[in-house]
Amino acid sequence: MAAAAAAAAVGDPQPPQPEAPAQGLALDKAATAAHLKAALSRPDNRAGAEELQALLERVLNAERPLAGAAGGEEAAGGGGGGPGEAEEDALEWCKCLLAGGGGYEEFCAAVRAYDPAALCGLVWTANFVAYRCRTCGISPCMSLCAECFHQGDHTGHDFNMFRSQAGGACDCGDSNVMRESGFCRRHQIKSSSNIPCVPKDLLMMSEFVLPRFIFCLIQYLREGYNEPAADAPSEKDLNKVLQLLEPQISFLEDLTKMGGAMRSVLTQVLTNQQNYKDLTAGLGENACAKKSHEKYLIALKSSGLTYPEDKLVYGVQEPAAGTSTLAAQGFAGATGTLGQIDSSDEEDQDGSQGLGKRKRVKLSSGTKDQSIMDVLKHKSFLEELLFWTIKYEFPQKMVTFLLNMLPDQEYKVAFTKTFVQHYAFIMKTLKKSHESDTMSNRIVHISVQLFSNEELARQVTEECQLLDIMVTVLLYMMESCLIKSELQDEENSLHVVVNCGEALLKNNTYWPLVSDFINILSHQSVAQRFLEDHGLLVTWMNFVSFFQGMNLNKRELNEHVEFESQTYYAAFAAELEACAQPMWGLLSHCKVRETQEYTRNVVRYCLEALQDWFDAINFVDEPAPNQVTFHLPLHRYYAMFLSKAVKCQELDLDSLLPDQEMLMKLMIHPLQIQASLAEIHSNMWVRNGLQIKGQAMTYVQSHFCNSMIDPDIYLLQVCASRLDPDYFISSVFERFKVVDLLTMASQHHNMVLDVEHERSMLEGALTFLVILLSLRLHLGMSDDDILRAEMVAQLCMNDRTHSSLLDLIPENPNPKSGIIPGSYSFESVLSAVADFRAPIFEPGGSMQQGMYTPKAEVWDQEFDPVMVILRTVYRRDVQSAMDRYTAFLKQSGKFPGNPWPPYKKRTSLHPSYKGLMRLLHCKTLHIVLFTLLYKILMDHQNLSEHVLCMVLYLIELGLENSADDDSEEEVSMGGPERCHDSWFPGSNLVSNMRHFINYVRVRVPETAPELKRDPLASTSSDALDSLQNSRRPKVLQRENSGTAQVFSLVAERRKKFQEIINRSNSEANQVVRPKIPSKWSAPGSSPQLTTAILEIKESILSLLIKLHHKLSGKQNSYYPPWLDDIEVLIQPEIPKYNHGDGITAVERILLKAAVQSRMNKRIIEEICRKVTPPVPPKKITAAEKKTLDKEERRQKARERQQKLLAEFASRQKSFMETAMDVDSPENDIPMEITTAEPQVSEAVYDCVICGQSGPSSEDRPTGLVVLLQASSVLGQCRDNAEPKKLPIAEEEQIYPWDTCAAVHDVRLSLLQRYFKDSSCLLAVSIGWEGGVYVQTCGHTLHIDCHKSYMESLRNDQVLQGFSVDKGEFTCPLCRQFANSVLPCYPGSNVENNLWQRPCNKSTQDLIKEVEELQGRPGAFPVSISSETNLSKEMESVMKDIKNTTQKKYRDYSKTPGSPDNEFLFMYSVARFLEVQ
Repeated sequence: MAAAAAAAAVGDPQPPQPEAPAQGLALDKAATAAHLKAALSRPDNRAGAEELQALLERVLNAERPLAGAAGGEEAAGGGGGGPGEAEEDALEWCKCLLAGGGGYEEFCAAVRAYDPAALCGLVWTANFVAYRCRTCGISPCMSLCAECFHQGDHTGHDFNMFRSQAGGACDCGDSNVMRESGFCRRHQIKSSSNIPCVPKDLLMMSEFVLPRFIFCLIQYLREGYNEPAADAPSEKDLNKVLQLLEPQISFLEDLTKMGGAMRSVLTQVLTNQQNYKDLTAGLGENACAKKSHEKYLIALKSSGLTYPEDKLVYGVQEPAAGTSTLAAQGFAGATGTLGQIDSSDEEDQDGSQGLGKRKRVKLSSGTKDQSIMDVLKHKSFLEELLFWTIKYEFPQKMVTFLLNMLPDQEYKVAFTKTFVQHYAFIMKTLKKSHESDTMSNRIVHISVQLFSNEELARQVTEECQLLDIMVTVLLYMMESCLIKSELQDEENSLHVVVNCGEALLKNNTYWPLVSDFINILSHQSVAQRFLEDHGLLVTWMNFVSFFQGMNLNKRELNEHVEFESQTYYAAFAAELEACAQPMWGLLSHCKVRETQEYTRNVVRYCLEALQDWFDAINFVDEPAPNQVTFHLPLHRYYAMFLSKAVKCQELDLDSLLPDQEMLMKLMIHPLQIQASLAEIHSNMWVRNGLQIKGQAMTYVQSHFCNSMIDPDIYLLQVCASRLDPDYFISSVFERFKVVDLLTMASQHHNMVLDVEHERSMLEGALTFLVILLSLRLHLGMSDDDILRAEMVAQLCMNDRTHSSLLDLIPENPNPKSGIIPGSYSFESVLSAVADFRAPIFEPGGSMQQGMYTPKAEVWDQEFDPVMVILRTVYRRDVQSAMDRYTAFLKQSGKFPGNPWPPYKKRTSLHPSYKGLMRLLHCKTLHIVLFTLLYKILMDHQNLSEHVLCMVLYLIELGLENSADDDSEEEVSMGGPERCHDSWFPGSNLVSNMRHFINYVRVRVPETAPELKRDPLASTSSDALDSLQNSRRPKVLQRENSGTAQVFSLVAERRKKFQEIINRSNSEANQVVRPKIPSKWSAPGSSPQLTTAILEIKESILSLLIKLHHKLSGKQNSYYPPWLDDIEVLIQPEIPKYNHGDGITAVERILLKAAVQSRMNKRIIEEICRKVTPPVPPKKITAAEKKTLDKEERRQKARERQQKLLAEFASRQKSFMETAMDVDSPENDIPMEITTAEPQVSEAVYDCVICGQSGPSSEDRPTGLVVLLQASSVLGQCRDNAEPKKLPIAEEEQIYPWDTCAAVHDVRLSLLQRYFKDSSCLLAVSIGWEGGVYVQTCGHTLHIDCHKSYMESLRNDQVLQGFSVDKGEFTCPLCRQFANSVLPCYPGSNVENNLWQRPCNKSTQDLIKEVEELQGRPGAFPVSISSETNLSKEMESVMKDIKNTTQKKYRDYSKTPGSPDNEFLFMYSVARFLEVQ
């Protein structure tokens, strides 16, 4: 308006109409307004209406382009006043007309008096401080302005003050969002009878003026918009238009603040379809109006949700020769953008094409209403106003105006429907926006006000298909960034995943749409409609499958990655926000038996989606090696709905489970993640950079664990409870790559794992089994129990502040659920488990925060190391918890030594999961436990105390959860002596513990000490055959005939597992019959292996008793406690066994074994008698006892020292073995056959930059980080024993004439006086003051890595405290200052004794030796034919050393630049080393 008036004043030569309004503008505004109001008040007011319309056409002239947008400079510079004056004049006219000739302020006051609104509705923008009361809120998004909060009664409520991120509006007075008890005094429910009716003539003028005003505003918005060109974004143009229209939008915003009466009029104007039709249709012959209307139609064309228009433009309209035809055939972006498709690869295109079609079919079947994808059609001012608000990317003023209208209920419904109608258009605009963050905040600012109201959300869901629209829009949004999945079968995979490197995911552009979806799912009525709609569930699972297997990691085996991708941030955020949070929203409505059908629906379609996924990636039974993805949302949906079904809905678990084959497939990928975690912590993925450790830590981090590792562990628990336990256990050890380690032999060869990784991987496998069998988060614990366990675990790691504890406890991940830590249960649990240590002032004046620390009884009874391990992001936190536990035991006097992690009794299992305990009672696990106990007892390498701790933990778990039907009779199978093949008679751990294994077949190198050439005649294979044949029918009888093929997988896995651990029948026969043992060579292995029979004659019980002797360091250390006190068998829970070390753990296990079986008790007593026969007691005096105790302590210390040295030697040996390059089996010849020349391994260096280990080579040398400094300290040495004195007079000197430096200078000057310069320089060094002092931190790095590092320092703009140009840097690992890298010469790590101390040989003898050395070829390599990297670096470091010293020592001869100087310097360094 203002712009139009300004253009009129300039006198643009277009239509000659501007002269007429000039006279109208000069009229007295108030008198004209009063006259028009009187005319309109008459019964026949047609003449008045026509007169008013004519005036409005002149005043609100929208026929000219916006001043400032086109020709603005001329408009501002021309006569008749600037645009500001014209704007003000037009707005003044509107104010006068609305007031009907009276004062505008009085009019505003009069209208406010008739405000019937009981809602506050105050709208605020980002960074506004607001309040949220959880006690009063019905919706979790409820918020209050400060004034309403303070005027309401919230005493004792659970509230918080927060700074708004996206903006919001006050909900005071809205009973749909908050309880009436929380309303402030001003917004208590008002009776409509208290408010008088609005006089008819008060707002009469508003009803006539406002439609024309809003239409004028829309015309300006149309006129100002231009479709952005491909190379020229139009944000500046849009902002310019919005700045010019700011006064008009502010005027509308002011009108909304007049109260409910004016808002009611505005609602009628904005929603009246007839007004809109009349004004937009009556354009007539007006050229400007037609032009703006055409712009509007062009803008409208791109509003439909068709397949991505950018691809259609390039693919359909102009299909170039040779380019992909994907877009032309309606490809929905399933393989990413066209630029990423190789047009020459026909197979890839065809595969992707078929996939695109498949996805599209699914989409159209899930979309019920085709109108979602159609071009928009507007029927009211409100619809077009929102359209332009979106086009202009949600200008703040427009957003505030639209939100200020929300207290009017009729407007709120109409606006919500309009918003839903434009939802797809919002998504398209958001994707293209360059300011997606700002736009996202403003979208949520609006949508949260609309969708937080359950009644309104339900109404819009029913009438406008809100759920269909949201799911379809999300699906289409993600389709624009899909790429082909490389998981499993990279070549033939038909699965597509989101590309985490796309801006859409990296910038969280999807956030506002997902936030809206989570918001509406928090309403029960809406969530129920979603769960009932099978088509929607199919579409949603299709959406979730886009995230299944995203951000795939491939283990680097050769070179370190050049660039560490940080896409994992986007991947974890996407799964949490787009998949997990909607899942938690749905789960919150599946808590009662009546909702069983909803869970069945989700589980059904989830399983279908998983089956499709397995088919798409061509998965059979084995995962691809060296691959891992942390993202399996379909698995987690299935797991969490299973958990909810059993825990809350009393559904039968078996009715929701698939067949055995599907269960086997389901367990593979979650198990692969657990194995990969162990690999990452074992540094097997070090070449992938730090980001892979970041993923492993994020996976278990408190904000993600509830949605990631917990569902994965639970799903594995479900699979384990239903699958064959032997199959599951063997799968675990095979996936952790430690099957080869599980042999009784002292030597083994692992074909898939390096020796240095075996220990940590075995620890990882056993720890995983302990967690799997101990964890009860989803297997029977109540919510309060879970909260308590989580809190205890966090407090045991470290003392915590209240805020850090709130952050670390895994909350219900759906922020819209309303269930958050901070509730009363949180505070009550916290007070029960922790003591508060008040804040204290430190001496410096700073204050230390108040901390919560665990109570003593928590350490005593509730400390759970398994929970601590599960929840630690950093491994050091586990050690921290153990250190704190140790300190508590010492302080309380419960245990003085170094305790082991305590065994905590577990919550009872839910009946549905009882099958999980079968893992503890399967022969395969018992074989593993027996083998590891034996290896630990025999001191085999790669077995740590942690391994023993986990083994004992598993045995104790098995005893705690043993079957009650333990047979007391020993089952006889195949005679008294058995081979390893038969192992145990049954599957019950209690009876298997006493079963003796006499002989074991193992695969060992031919030279191994275990090898016995004469096989024992007593090893019969008949028992084996009967055992093997008795096993398999049992398995197959349990299943129907249709799953016979399924169990071929079990047989295959078991066969593979037993091939290495306990061998099959055929191998047993081979070793018994022939006299010469058979040889075999494993694929990829060098040593020749043969079968040997070991004599074991041990049981688990005997091994435990001997282990007790070993741990205590005394023979006959174990004495059964029930022999002295029979009560321990009746009440085995003795406090002295609760805390202790390995000895205590063994005693506790033996006691439990005896309690559960009389046979075990008898056998323990027999073993104790056999180990050391009882000796009659001897009387010992007190003095003798003291001497014996002292001697015993010394003996123990010696044994400990020897054990440590042996372990260190073992580690050193294994390290040396791995460092050697073994090319052929000949290298494994025993020592006595090898030549007398010792074999020396090559020195191995660790690069602190790339993390790789290896020897230094001429092509790729490794260097030592050093600091070179000039030093003259040696010059102060004196050839005089007389002590120095400080000078006290001027003539006295602290440096007398007899220092080494002074003597050397005298000698050199004397030589130069009588001899040639070159001869002199050969006879002396550069002196004692020209020294170079070399320091090192001890860290090494590759020279090429160091150069890259220096280049990065040069490019670093951050101000540094050193000069990179001079070669200065800080060590990448320890940050110690350095300025050079000293190359490590290739070869052995044994120092060559080249330098010899001076001897007493005569000069003639020395001369003769030198001549012989000179005559020996290669003794002095003068030149290198082909210059290597090493020689270059050696030359470079010599320059560094030389440049470090003072200038006068660089050119020591009389002729500067002479080569003699170089030789002198090097010889001086060499001579100095010789002297040292």
